[in-house]
Amino acid sequence: MCSSDIKTTIANPKIIDLLGEKKDEFFTSLEFFPPRTENGVKNLYARMDRMRDSLSPLFSDITWGAGGSTAELTMDIAVQMQKTGHVTNMHLTCTNMEKDGDPIGAVHDALQKAHDAGIRNIVALRGDPPAGEEEWTAADGGFTCALDLVKYIRKQFGDEFGIAVAGYPEGHPNAITEVKDGETMTETEKVRCCVHDGVTYVCKDEDYKKEMKYLKEKVDAGGDVIISQMFFDADTFITFVKDCREIGITCPIIPGLMCITNYNGFKKMTKFCKTRVPEALNAKVESLKDDADGIKQFGIDFGIEISKQLLESGTVPGLHFYTLNLEKVVYGIIDGLDLSGKKGLTGDDSDEKDMKAVGSAWAREGDKVASIYAQGTVKAVRSSGITEIDVENWVLAGGQKPKMYLRTDSYEKVFD
Repeated sequence: MCSSDIKTTIANPKIIDLLGEKKDEFFTSLEFFPPRTENGVKNLYARMDRMRDSLSPLFSDITWGAGGSTAELTMDIAVQMQKTGHVTNMHLTCTNMEKDGDPIGAVHDALQKAHDAGIRNIVALRGDPPAGEEEWTAADGGFTCALDLVKYIRKQFGDEFGIAVAGYPEGHPNAITEVKDGETMTETEKVRCCVHDGVTYVCKDEDYKKEMKYLKEKVDAGGDVIISQMFFDADTFITFVKDCREIGITCPIIPGLMCITNYNGFKKMTKFCKTRVPEALNAKVESLKDDADGIKQFGIDFGIEISKQLLESGTVPGLHFYTLNLEKVVYGIIDGLDLSGKKGLTGDDSDEKDMKAVGSAWAREGDKVASIYAQGTVKAVRSSGITEIDVENWVLAGGQKPKMYLRTDSYEKVFD
């Protein structure tokens, strides 16, 4: 139960109530993440103020690091949002959150602190498994998935919080598998499939049905709103909404639009999440890999195009922008769609170098790591806990790069 000594802070409205009030009025919303440095946090606060005043977002998200790695900072930023006029939507992961041996203690504390601060919206997420593991194994009495968190919030706090849950138009990355030689895809699978490094991946129809069933369970357990994972093919999202409606999901489904702001970030995120990238989009991004200004402008142009497709489909109540803590591309898209009522919006991204995420200390495929022996790039993290690393600063005969095989406690992740 929520405590009886709740602070007198004026509470935010719940997003689901705001959507009910708006009905057919279109909205935009924003997502931010905790920056790595104090200067980054300072600049983020200034940016959040500017974007609040320029865009009047319906709500603003702040993410929660894997395993609670940004718990304190996330809470600080969430409270700052609430105090400065944002409707705060705080992400909360429920796995690897033990406190003094209690597998749910830190989660409950976070919920109580948020409630005491007047925050009334939570994005209920599972979170990542520990390093070297592909699946999460819950501690005795602990959470196993986002569904458990949704149920817990409703049991302990009733309707005090509005709850958003994640939806995956292409299937959750854990459910997306490689298409082997000789395998064929159905027409519905072709809408979801992706290609990275010449390998085709897809969430197969039977797995997609399981994903949809689980999503409905999260909504039935108390999820008010669905916010989608990033996607770059409007047809994939439109099909996802149709599939949701067909199985009885009636809550609002908000599209999450990842802003294309730089080449390396786009390539890394889409590969890690096994995101579908249409051939034409991939070709254009590749052509701009060395043109920082050009790729931002393309990010604006593409964002306008996909937003128009979504708006014309009649399936979306609004647009949720994954800002990457920057503003130029977001402003450009909204200006191009004429959604803010303020023409000529311009953004200042001169502090982009400070907008790096705290990030998880758990290294994944593609991350840079350093050991006492050498630096390199993670090739694979095995279930045994051994990490395969391509060494970068040694070169063998014939240009070959040696490999290291290290325990996860024998190296550290290197942040850009």
